[in-house]
Amino acid sequence: MGIELHHLRGFFAVAEERHFTRAAARLHVTQPTLSRTVRVLEEKVGERLLDRTTRQVELTPAGERLFGELAELLPRLDVALGPARQRRLRLAFAWMLPDSWLHEAVVRFEEVTGTQVDMLRRDDPLTELERGEADIVMVWSRVPAARFSAVTVMEEAQVAAVGRHSAWADHEALDWFDAAELPLITNPRFGATAPQEWALKHRPSHSALVGNIDEAMAQVAAGRGIAIVPETAGHTYAHPSIQFVPVRRAPSTALSFVYPRQGGHPMVSRLVEAVLGKASSDRVA
Repeated sequence: MGIELHHLRGFFAVAEERHFTRAAARLHVTQPTLSRTVRVLEEKVGERLLDRTTRQVELTPAGERLFGELAELLPRLDVALGPARQRRLRLAFAWMLPDSWLHEAVVRFEEVTGTQVDMLRRDDPLTELERGEADIVMVWSRVPAARFSAVTVMEEAQVAAVGRHSAWADHEALDWFDAAELPLITNPRFGATAPQEWALKHRPSHSALVGNIDEAMAQVAAGRGIAIVPETAGHTYAHPSIQFVPVRRAPSTALSFVYPRQGGHPMVSRLVEAVLGKASSDRVA
């Protein structure tokens, strides 16, 4: 049919962006060039793929079918044609992977793209990302960093990890502002809430920074302080000397996936799409 790869990539970019100018900028071509590319593709397949107006671009039924096929085929082609490193994607995390939906999303991603996801347990995943030792990281916090893109997958309530034999274990719940008066075990890199989460006038004055989740839980178990952590920790982190207490009025915490804005692994966006889709369907179910 004489269809070339740049015809398919041009159409796919417009179909994703629903906008010729944005798609052209993404592909580093001019808007007229991209318009001609899509027009040639339509001529070769013998069907109109896009409905164009002055304000928007919509897919025709034929365009929807082709877009769905290309969403599967182009990433696989990129992996097949790319260097060997593109066939592995390094996902770093500090602790506490979410429930089974993440693993299911990863398995589906690997099946569709042919790219293997290596799960890397690291004390400081953001530093690994900055050094280029990870392609994408999962953190239980919001990451306002200009160099990175951060996508929030879910939000969750926070609880207090307290020593089972400490005075704090007698409480059915703690108040967010009362918790600020207690010794706080923290490391925002893995998701234990930092003093900066409180307004300045309520900020905890007694806090200890630890290197990883194991150190934090050891301190908590010894009764030397509390750690404010995502609610999921209460279901997944078992320790005979620790219990988890609700924290009233605590802000929610976010599970975010973070990756470079420029020059990152070409399959990162596909993994994020798979994770978002699975997380959404899991919550609906």
